[in-house]
Amino acid sequence: MQAVRSVDGLPKAGIFAELRQQLAGLIAGERDGLANAANLTALIQEALPALNWAGFYFLRDAELILGPFQGKVACVRIPLGKGVCGTAAERRETIVVPDVHDFPGHIACDAASRAEIVVPLIQSGKLLGVLDLDSPEPGRFDREDAAGLEMLVRLLLEGSDFGRLAG
Repeated sequence: MQAVRSVDGLPKAGIFAELRQQLAGLIAGERDGLANAANLTALIQEALPALNWAGFYFLRDAELILGPFQGKVACVRIPLGKGVCGTAAERRETIVVPDVHDFPGHIACDAASRAEIVVPLIQSGKLLGVLDLDSPEPGRFDREDAAGLEMLVRLLLEGSDFGRLAG
């Protein structure tokens, strides 16, 4: 069992560098994508400030299905192109939403969420799903968060086998 090292007082770039190092340690020797995704959500939830939800949705038959997460119970199915998660998946690009109330078609799983960031998981050109983070603070996420989370997702995908999750 590995304890999450504190990132208190680090600038954002330092936080994500530390999280990258910790994720590398967590997935070293473990290829199971589901297990590694679960540990990444726990790492993110514990280390990043001002979050109320962090988790994955995996693509199955043209919709996103809830995967490992930390936070309140969540929406189970999200159609491609719907909400922030479905839009990011369909566009295959990271979406940063400063205020979800301003995002057309936002799906409110938790009324307390105000900001959201969604990073698609693309491996060998195939969309596997998305990493979704929510915050109760408007404007919580920015391009630096996007770059840091994209780096963590790349490491997760490089070090994990998601073959059994592919639908």
